[in-house]
Amino acid sequence: MARFVLWGTYCEGALQKREPFRDEHLAGLRALKEQGTLITLGPTEGSTHVFAIFESDSKNSVCALLEQDVYWREGIWTQLDVYPWIQAF
Repeated sequence: MARFVLWGTYCEGALQKREPFRDEHLAGLRALKEQGTLITLGPTEGSTHVFAIFESDSKNSVCALLEQDVYWREGIWTQLDVYPWIQAF
């Protein structure tokens, strides 16, 4: 398994716009965490960007998971960039 870093952006007014979708979003993240796929995920202060670390077989599989997330489908996340990551420490 390899690790991947997500760096993405939120839409304007994300804190208000995400409200109807938050429970579904968190439930999906919880499931990925329990499976060991999601290491960590969270917004930057001010909720302008999102950062995450995933463990998966491929970048494509991480991208597919992200595209299934309600925040992506509903436009709360506006850009998602996934990079292979080498953990030094």
